[in-house]
Amino acid sequence: MPLLGHASLDEIIAYLPTGPVTVRTFLATALTLAQHLPAGRHFLNFCQDRYHFSVGLAAGLLNGQTSLQPASQSAETLRQIRRQCPNVFCLCDSAFDSLDLPRVDFPDSLAVHPDNVTGIPDIPGELLATTVYTSGSTGMPVPHNKSWGSLVRNARAEASRLGLLDGPRHAIVGTVPAQHMYGFESTVLLAMHGNSPFWSGKPFYPQDIVRALLAVPPPRMLVTTPFHLGTLLAAGVELPAVDRLLSATAPLSPQLAADAESRLAAPLHEIYGCTETGQLASRRLITDPAWLPLDGVCLKRDGDKVTASGGHIEGRVVLADDLELLPDGRFMLLGRNADQVSIAGKRSSLVYLNHQLTAIPGVVDGVFFQPDQASPDGITRLCAFAVAPGLSERHLLARLRERVDAAFLPRPLLMVDSLPRNSTGKLPRAQLQVLYQSRRLARHATR
Repeated sequence: MPLLGHASLDEIIAYLPTGPVTVRTFLATALTLAQHLPAGRHFLNFCQDRYHFSVGLAAGLLNGQTSLQPASQSAETLRQIRRQCPNVFCLCDSAFDSLDLPRVDFPDSLAVHPDNVTGIPDIPGELLATTVYTSGSTGMPVPHNKSWGSLVRNARAEASRLGLLDGPRHAIVGTVPAQHMYGFESTVLLAMHGNSPFWSGKPFYPQDIVRALLAVPPPRMLVTTPFHLGTLLAAGVELPAVDRLLSATAPLSPQLAADAESRLAAPLHEIYGCTETGQLASRRLITDPAWLPLDGVCLKRDGDKVTASGGHIEGRVVLADDLELLPDGRFMLLGRNADQVSIAGKRSSLVYLNHQLTAIPGVVDGVFFQPDQASPDGITRLCAFAVAPGLSERHLLARLRERVDAAFLPRPLLMVDSLPRNSTGKLPRAQLQVLYQSRRLARHATR
């Protein structure tokens, strides 16, 4: 498989604050960096700049090395990965604390020679290109290997679904880190094999997103999450023209999808997938709530589980989500199997309950949570956190009682200033458990 899918070495692959970068310069930089990397089989690509990350990935591929991309960059995760891969080293471009791991800092300047690049190199399709991680029940990072061939097929399938391969070249601005599976697929891989150059930064705050969009030429595609998108729309800033919106990491609410398309005058597509399989399907919520699998992807029910295979997926993977497979090949996403809750003989899902909570006027953010330990009476009860300035706990519970069965009312409902969302807008369970324990202790101390 070619390292890049571009037809010309003079095409643009990225936009930096200093200007556009051509394929020729990108390849020259990757070839030079490859000579600076240690001989270890694995490396942790912790570059925060999306261009540095992509050059590092390409340099590793040229050396036959595997890029490790853990979901967490905590000290304990690094220790666990080092036990799994003793020869690992870190590639960094910031003051990241790499502990005692061997470290390579992305050079401030490289003596590159673009004129020496005469073509795009091929990479063995079976080469183990990346290892991405999910967290197991014990907290140990669980590795999932991705061959270069599967990643290229993944990128091409997404680009084809979004109409990028044969359409105009969209400049990507991504609010998600390159190390995250969604950010990796929908920014880095789309730039390498989807005809879509990216902005090198990772804007987070609304004004940063606006500046990043203005830094690239139209047509533009914003790759983001429901959390970032909601924050952007609520900021009230003047938004530059966006021609396409892409969202993932959590299903959009119908209201947020409608608001985004109305404010930005651009179609909003969602991507569904998981770390184990990569991207599986897409939808445009305002036209159809059902998901359409990417070309070649096959979903089948096997007992009470659904498996995914075909296309870019290597092998057959059991999904952690509960899906309703429709006769025409589409499906409805009902929620994660682990999100299903049963109380007093009644069943619901945390996804449904979260939607009901955040749909209440005045609620800025909120989430239901099932703590690890039971209450003193031995019963594990649902609780909820709500960011709702100006609303009282009693008022919010009254509004929630109108929307959900009494069995699922949170006990307790905890009013907080903010939720501990990570860089992709997700809420790690461990962080919610810490927040739950601290707020419960505070409530008891005031009684």
